[in-house]
Amino acid sequence: MTLKNYPEHFKETLRLAYPVSIAHLGHVMLGFVDSMMVGRVGADSLAAASLVNGLAFLFLVFGLGLSLVLTPLVAIAKGQNDLKQCGIILQNGFWLNTIFSLSLAIIIIIFARGLAYLNQPQAVVEIAIPYAQIIGLSFIPFVIFQSEKQFLEGLSITQPAMYVMLAANVVNVFGNWLLIFGHWGFPALGLEGAGISTFLTRCFQAAALLFYVHKNKRFKPFQPSISLKGLKFNVIKKIANLGFPTGFQHFFEVGAFSFSAVMIGWLGSKSLAAHQIALSLASMSFMITLGITAAGTIRVGRFMGTKDIGNLRRAGFATILLSVISMTVFAFLFIVFRNRLPLFFINDPEVIAMASVLLVIAALFQISDGAQAAGIAVLRGLTDVKIPMILSFVAYWILGLPVGYLLGFVFHLNVNGIWLGFLSGLSFAGMAFVLRFIFKTNPKRFKFE
Repeated sequence: MTLKNYPEHFKETLRLAYPVSIAHLGHVMLGFVDSMMVGRVGADSLAAASLVNGLAFLFLVFGLGLSLVLTPLVAIAKGQNDLKQCGIILQNGFWLNTIFSLSLAIIIIIFARGLAYLNQPQAVVEIAIPYAQIIGLSFIPFVIFQSEKQFLEGLSITQPAMYVMLAANVVNVFGNWLLIFGHWGFPALGLEGAGISTFLTRCFQAAALLFYVHKNKRFKPFQPSISLKGLKFNVIKKIANLGFPTGFQHFFEVGAFSFSAVMIGWLGSKSLAAHQIALSLASMSFMITLGITAAGTIRVGRFMGTKDIGNLRRAGFATILLSVISMTVFAFLFIVFRNRLPLFFINDPEVIAMASVLLVIAALFQISDGAQAAGIAVLRGLTDVKIPMILSFVAYWILGLPVGYLLGFVFHLNVNGIWLGFLSGLSFAGMAFVLRFIFKTNPKRFKFE
């Protein structure tokens, strides 16, 4: 099908995007519900969850980077009508991702006690260590789920992962109810119970999607396999060459937010709890927009496969525009409901007051966040990952973090200053990624591989 105008591009992008958005929202809802339920235990537990989840995701993004590149590679192969290659990419990506996630889990489990050296409140550290070890173990089923999910998205099949994520939320809420508060004879484990529930939920996600992909006759033409036989070094190398820069790009972004959480921890448990609340809400809007950006990766990759530069550019620009529009809507909602949204998490008036101010700052960077997410996604569809990795480092570590530290501690704006650092880094990233896509896809210089 040849798409000649933007309305058709918008329609097709949204068709692919809404299940991915719901799936991403379902993923964030897992953390959102954990924060709500753990917040009822106390501010220390909520602060510990914020600290661990930020630092753990800092490691997990490498596994995510390796899985995310499966989507454009599968989309390009499908665009070339090479169905067998789609299955080969899945098989090799599955094992590369699984082995790498196992190594990450071991690192987290061994070095969890290092949390004691981050100058955090002692009460927070004591409950954070066992929680961190359980979350580290849950990396393995999570990355398995991601590998299967990215394969499906590369084929433009986005609904199965959505259904799995919706079911996973039911599993997680029930597990939290049993293990955090102690019902039906189970002990009240608090934050540790939330960690066990997360692990079991991620095992459910992995098992469900593995069964769907590998037992469904619909995928027989692609010959999907998780066998160790027939692994191809050249395919593994290609996935690694694209995946590790992608992982580093996410590491630089997530790492900046994680290190900011450490700095906010220096200001006390209440500041860290307010940060967790505002970040959880901002993550919800971001995850919905990620559905649009994921659709952009799929469609740009598909037009890479069919060698259609005109529709490739239009698909990319449609993705960027839709992302910015959606984030503008959320910016408005954050400002209007800034005093009410924190009430879903905690009843502490001081934490609520701080979180409401952070939501105003979050509203300011929503547009930049939408632009940078869309920009990096459409560049990934081009398999352009190395220069974006460098731009991410500059945006978040050369600009965002130093500005946040300067405003937070030198100019004494505290947690608000650190969040203004987010705003500067995301604004630079948004402009840089969009301009690179415009430059890279100039029809006069673009060449298909």
